[in-house]
Formats: sequence, structure tokens, C-alpha cells
Amino acid sequence: MNGKNIVEGAYVEIYDGSLKAVNPATGLTLEGEFDKANESLVNEALQSATKAFQSYRHLNKDLKADFLNAIADEITNIGEELVTRASAESGLPLGRLQGELGRTTGQLRLFANLVAEGSWVDAIIDTAIPERQPLLRPDIRRMLVPIGPVVVFGASNFPLAFSVAGGDTASALASGCPVIVKAHPAHYGTSALVGEAIIKAAEKTGMPKGVFSLLYDDGYTIGTALVKHPLTKAVTFTGSFKGGMALIHLAQQREHPIPVFAEMGSINPVIFLPEIIENQAEELAKKYAASITLGAGQFCTNPGLLLAVQSPALDSFITFLKEAIAKIPSATMLTEGIAHNYEQLSTEIVNENGVALLSASSLKNDELQNQSQAKIAQVSASHFINNPKLREEIFGPYSLLVVAQDMSELEQAVDVLEGQLTITIMAEKYELQNHRNLIDKLTDKTGRIIFNGVPTGVEVCAAMQHGGPFPATNDSRFTSVGSTAIHRFARPLAYQDWEQELLPDELKDGNPLGIFRTVNQK
Repeated sequence: MNGKNIVEGAYVEIYDGSLKAVNPATGLTLEGEFDKANESLVNEALQSATKAFQSYRHLNKDLKADFLNAIADEITNIGEELVTRASAESGLPLGRLQGELGRTTGQLRLFANLVAEGSWVDAIIDTAIPERQPLLRPDIRRMLVPIGPVVVFGASNFPLAFSVAGGDTASALASGCPVIVKAHPAHYGTSALVGEAIIKAAEKTGMPKGVFSLLYDDGYTIGTALVKHPLTKAVTFTGSFKGGMALIHLAQQREHPIPVFAEMGSINPVIFLPEIIENQAEELAKKYAASITLGAGQFCTNPGLLLAVQSPALDSFITFLKEAIAKIPSATMLTEGIAHNYEQLSTEIVNENGVALLSASSLKNDELQNQSQAKIAQVSASHFINNPKLREEIFGPYSLLVVAQDMSELEQAVDVLEGQLTITIMAEKYELQNHRNLIDKLTDKTGRIIFNGVPTGVEVCAAMQHGGPFPATNDSRFTSVGSTAIHRFARPLAYQDWEQELLPDELKDGNPLGIFRTVNQK
């Protein structure tokens, strides 16, 4: 397997040693050596991306759409090999990765369609009013334009959909920005295969060299250099709070600060109102046992917190939940480090004052490494309110049930919650009318509020909001999933009193696309 860094559309020979991929289930080294990048390559990649930007930004929208569709085609062509390698590097089952492959190609095609349609640039025309008194109004036309080279950090838990050709890369390329990807150390081989597919697509569609680069590293040196480089214009990251904040601080300390769009996790609270627990205790317990343990709990939308009011029905729910969790088989976690952190943090929480372990899965496969053990713990609302540690994310198949004495105490528990990617409310429809204040509080704390569902699963569509108030993300105005993710990589630019032939097509009078609105008010 070719493990060379990709810069300016070609494999490069400059590197500082080689890296190996590891199967987390067996601990065995996988085929392929991957060249470790150095800061010289970082500079070369950013120089190349900046040069490519000068032409790529002006490229006809249909050509950009062709490029994105070609990437999807090339990834589809290597689908079987890609899914097999991704499974070996992540421990994720083939079925899950086949679905993720479809999501990856699907979002590439979504952005291709968005670019081809064209209205995302939000073109606005205010025509001149020369007769206006006391001062004439000039002709002003405004649209969104790309900002420049974007650095993408691959995520550990989605080796395809949030990685080399994932949503960040797709939306950045769609906006007109070149992309430099730092491959995640957990899946070098997967990254290499996808990187090669992107280069093939770029060559087939005549994209400028440097529109895409891929660099490998096993530490923080290359990532730091990428964020600090003066030619980098934006950064995307999906991962831990610590990792995201480190990148944000680096970007803020630059001579010219740049935006970092960091998704840093969430505990995704689920609020159970009393009537639905009364009516559906067993069904809800099974549904949430499955959601908590889906993918070994390694989803940023994993329901890590359940809140409910004490009642006999809740006791039944707890009994059913304990039984369901105990039957969950173990699953391989993404890396040795993630498995170690999960076990350490979940054990620490269970040992906190007032916390009791309700249930843990017992079906462990001793022949495999880095296996997860699902855990459900319980604590009173009063302890939860007074202990901030209980509100920290634990990445893995873990959830904490908070039991309040009444609805007033449950609302107090909600008051101490920080920003979340999702909050779910489980209720009978008629219950909602009596809890408008609670619902208002919940909407203030999340980017997506779910009614009677589970948070695991993020639909890729125009209306999706995958981002929330801090610390879930550092800028809740944006999403990392769905077509509006493109807005992260664009800025508004207004043209005043320009001649028609000099304007971008989107701002010309009589644009046949009809993608702008004309405002002419005296």
C-alpha cells in the first residue's frame, strides 16, 4: 500500500520516518508503511493550495460539481477494499462501514448538487437609485465567496464520513477552497486509499494541482504547524474538548487569527417525562440500551445522560434497562487509547460520591483486545447538580441516569447543563403543554432538539444542525453536517458600482439561473 504524503497532486518522497497502522482488535500491525510528514511538507502543501486557490475559486460551478461527483465515483470503485481496510483499522463491523461509505459518497453528491444549483452563494442585488435625494444610492451587489485553504483533521470514530473525503472536505471543496487533510493516526491505510481516489478524480476533471493534499503524522507536530501556518485560512476538527480547544488557542495566537470549527463532543441529555415512562417503560429501556451501546458508544451523539422523575414506573424502566444492558455483547473500541480512557473514566465516575453502578455488560471476548463493557450508573439529581464531574463526556457505551424527586428538581438539573449537540425529550404529546418552560430551557442549550427518538444517527440533509452551544462546539452558528456546512468556508463580499461584464455571473443582471433577489427600494 502506498503510504506517501500527497502534495500538489503527487506522492512526495520527503518524510521523517515511517508509520504503521494497527488492528485494535488483535493488536497486530497491518500491511503498509506511511511516510511521516515534516514541516517542510506542511509549507509545500500550503503554498501549493494557495496557488491552486487562485484558479479554483473562479472555476465554473459545474466543473466543481463534476469534481465532487468524480470523487464519489472513485470511492465507490474501491468500496470493497476500502471498507475491508477501514474495518481492520477501526474494529468497526463491515455492515456499519458499508453504510458509512454510502453516507460519504452521498454527501459528496449532495454538495455537488448544491454547487451546480448555485443559490448557496446568497447573491443579493441592490440596484442604483440615481434620483434619490439628498444622496444617490450606488449599485451594490453581494454574494458569498470562498476564504482560501482549509485544514481538515480526520476524526477517529468515522474513518470515512468525517475523514479524508468526509463532510468537511466535501463542503470546503464545494465552496471553492482547497483542502489539506491531516490523516487520523488510527486509520492510515483507509486515508491513503481515499486520498488516492481524490487525486484520480482531480486529474480526471482537470482540477488545479494543490487543490488537495494529505499528510501523515502520529503526534501533534504537523497539526500544530498546519494551524499556525500563515496561509491556512480555516480549520475543522471533530474530537475531544481538549483537542479542539488546543487548536482554537493556536489559531487565536496567530498574528492573523483564523476560524476553527471544532465539534468537541456532547453528553446528549435525554429527558423522560412521567407519562411516557408510565406507558412505555420496557420499550424505552430496550430502545435506549441499543442507542447507548451502538458502535461501542463511540458516537458524538451517544445518549450519555438520562434524566427522569422518581416513580414506580421509573423503577420498572430501570429493571428493564439493567436487563438489556447486561445482554449487550462487547465490541472493539477504535484504539487502545480510547479503550483505556473509557475504562478509566467510567470507573472513576462510578466511584464518585452518590453514584451507583446499575448494570454492566458481561459478555466479553477475551480473545480480542480493546473490548468495551457497557455501563449504566445512577445518581440523585442533588448529587448531579453539585458535582460538575458527573456532567463530563465519557466516550464509549456509558450513560448516567439522574433521578429527580419531582419536576422542579429535574428542571434544576437541566439548569446546570452546558451546551449540547442534541437534547431529546421523551413524552406523550399532551404532556408537552404543561412543560413549555422546560422546553424553552432545553432549546437554549442545544443545536438539535429531538422528540421521542434517539440522538444516535445524524441525517445528511439541508435542515440538519450538527453543532451546538459551547462546549459542544465553539461556534453554534454553524453545522458540520448537511448542506449549510458550506457556509463555514465562505465570507460575504460586496461589489459597488461595477460594470456588468466585470461582475461574477451570479451578480449580473438577468442571470438565467435566477439565484439572486433584486431589492430596489427608495
